[in-house]
Amino acid sequence: MRLHPDPSKSNGPQQQSNRSSLSPVQKPTYSSSTNGHSSANGTSSPYRNGSSPTSKSKHSNTYFGHDREEVTRLLIQGLGDLGYYDSADSLSRESGFEVETPSVAAFRHAVLQGEWAEAEALLFGLSRTEDGGGVSISNGDSRHNEGLEFSDNANKNELKFRMREQKYLELLEERDLGSALSVLRHELTPLDQDRSKLHELSSLIVCQSVEDLKAQARWDGALGISRHNLLEDLSKSISPSVMIPEHRLAVLLNQVKQNQISKCLYHNPSTSPSLFADHVCDRSQFPLQTIHELSNNPGEVWSLQFSHNGRMLATSGEGQIVVIYDMTTFQPLHTLRDHTSHVPYLTWSPDDTKLITCSHDHKAKVWDIASGQCILTIDHHANPVTTAAWAPGTTDFVTGSLDRATQLCLWNLKGEQLYTWQTDYRIQDCAISPDGQRLVTISSERHIFVYNYVSREQIYCLILKTKMTCVSISQDSKYMLINMADGEVQLIEIETAEIVRRFLGQKQRQFVIRSSFGGADENLIISGSEDSKVYIWHKENGTLIETLDGHRTGCVNAVAWNPADPCMFASAGDDRNIRIWSKASALPARQRPPSQSPQRSNRASTYEGSAAIL
Repeated sequence: MRLHPDPSKSNGPQQQSNRSSLSPVQKPTYSSSTNGHSSANGTSSPYRNGSSPTSKSKHSNTYFGHDREEVTRLLIQGLGDLGYYDSADSLSRESGFEVETPSVAAFRHAVLQGEWAEAEALLFGLSRTEDGGGVSISNGDSRHNEGLEFSDNANKNELKFRMREQKYLELLEERDLGSALSVLRHELTPLDQDRSKLHELSSLIVCQSVEDLKAQARWDGALGISRHNLLEDLSKSISPSVMIPEHRLAVLLNQVKQNQISKCLYHNPSTSPSLFADHVCDRSQFPLQTIHELSNNPGEVWSLQFSHNGRMLATSGEGQIVVIYDMTTFQPLHTLRDHTSHVPYLTWSPDDTKLITCSHDHKAKVWDIASGQCILTIDHHANPVTTAAWAPGTTDFVTGSLDRATQLCLWNLKGEQLYTWQTDYRIQDCAISPDGQRLVTISSERHIFVYNYVSREQIYCLILKTKMTCVSISQDSKYMLINMADGEVQLIEIETAEIVRRFLGQKQRQFVIRSSFGGADENLIISGSEDSKVYIWHKENGTLIETLDGHRTGCVNAVAWNPADPCMFASAGDDRNIRIWSKASALPARQRPPSQSPQRSNRASTYEGSAAIL
């Protein structure tokens, strides 16, 4: 598909608008326990109850160049994480080291029990009412005198905001609206933190039920893991020498693994590397060989996608036909024929029972995979439909087109239009994050728009200096992958809009070329190219691993990695063929079907929605 020529050749710097409403990054959750054993009510294991051993072991202060106390405390914490509490107690007594002080243990208990005044007093050392927060400690407990030691970049007001936000949400959950409103007005507002977040919190007052509150706030309640998540967030601002970050030993071991993976160019196994030996993957186990060619395509192939279970492959492009292949036999399962023009894009439903196809005939169609029949036609757009995306966990979906009036719409399977985003740009591609929180669109006018999919509100817009051809989102919902028309693929963090990495080498200027995340744990980036090749990069370091001679002539338009098999991907090209790639050991067990001769390129223009002869 040819890119529409753009008369404006802006070479200015990147611009960004509407950035003030970026939402905070969701923090990962390791487990419901923190720093060792913790029961549901927040009580602490004896090995970290703050008791002071009377003597310390007579050993060197170092352990193979590492601080002995740090190593021992990490081991005590790790034993608790593993559930070996007696062993943790024994090591603590023998070594004379404890994981944390009584003040830290008391602070942990207060947070997990929802004792917010006590938690603030222990954290900040409050001894009188401050900030309108209503915290007053007068029992003479020395643990409240100075508070805990903070890390260098800690923002105390932000920490107070997080704690009082949890307090506010719990009061709403209890339907104590008066007290919740008081916390909002007199404890949260004076802290002068994120105004958009404050407005979002204030809107929760009108929630009609606890279920509605939890859904709107994306919060699981006081009895869920929200307090544990809060404690984990707070601990990151406390000096690690005072409060060891949660599961620190596991985090360090994971960093060791990730460091080895980042240095292993051909890392692609589905299992985690062993800790017993240095990790390296053999190139022979990487998918570098074509094991099948699928040739039942009427013209150039522009789009392809594996089903989520990896058992089917859907393909489309030049012409009016969509072909679905059975990946166990590599034979056509269905041939879908209802469109009257080219089909530049398709996408599977989350449960693989349906497929959306987008066409230059201005229609999007939904197909039932079991029967191969069209069950819904979206005949709403006045220009070619270029993209679609399913909402995770639902049967709703978004369509995007080159309209300038109603180009981005949300639908259900009854064909009811649920929402229309008011935009004035043409949609080139779109994607919804797997967690259902973000909708990302790219336009033919060089914009990237990021929306809160739940509230439908625009979060920010980026204006780039060159056109983009496709967008995809990682399975962890953190990153978007953008193909640029100047021969560059960019990995961008969604919440911050920062460019994480650039992948260079592939050729792209005139046509729509698609890229994808791939490999085990999405540690690879793969893209087609205008020079008939397939390019594969290491995601973590940007190294170009392989350049494969993919197709005989023209462009490699699209690539797709099999989500159920990290050693298989597919590529689609102008030569009307689809190549299935796997490791060399799979080649003898397969037999390639005869391929067709190269054809003259006859590519559709995504931006114009019409065919162009080169």
